[in-house]
Amino acid sequence: MPGEHRSAKCVRVLLAEDQGMMRGALALLLNLEPDIEVVAQVSRGDAIVDAALLQRPDVALLDIELPGMSGLDAAAALREQAPDCRVLILTTFGRPGYLRRAMEAGAAGFLVKDGPVEELADAVRRVLTGETVIDPALAAAALSAGPNPLTARECDVLKASVDGATVADIAAELHLSESTVRNYLSSAIGKTGTRNRMEAMREARQQGWL
Repeated sequence: MPGEHRSAKCVRVLLAEDQGMMRGALALLLNLEPDIEVVAQVSRGDAIVDAALLQRPDVALLDIELPGMSGLDAAAALREQAPDCRVLILTTFGRPGYLRRAMEAGAAGFLVKDGPVEELADAVRRVLTGETVIDPALAAAALSAGPNPLTARECDVLKASVDGATVADIAAELHLSESTVRNYLSSAIGKTGTRNRMEAMREARQQGWL
């Protein structure tokens, strides 16, 4: 078995992925590497920090869209609570906005899932040495896309607009007046170049701003 021939200094990896088949496949492939060992697997974002504190991984390999807490929010939490753990974001969605948010959260790398496993294993090793590893095409796209034009509050009201929430619903959830909510929504619609708040929310998600 691969584990019988591991290096005494193998890289300990925490893997966060909500799709069971993908999580199992990634763990299997990484465990085939003689110097890498997956020591924890979680399916929820809100389980990442507890697993990291328990298992003390060297690298946390995180998906972005996870139940309970996003991988980006978990990356920021790890920076505070497990600062020795390097974070590598691995996602299906190579969106420039996600890359910027990942770097702001303290991630050491950002890769998309359609790359070869050899590149992933190499990225795990590289971030552990202090390198920053970013998918080249995504890095170029992020530079050309520019920063997120939305303020934090504009992002909040767009997030609260899901499932047909009314202005009154959003105002109650965010503890704002209805007129303030309308102002934020109007500003977000203008900045995204869309016609209504649902289009604005979709555009913001597509860009990785939410």
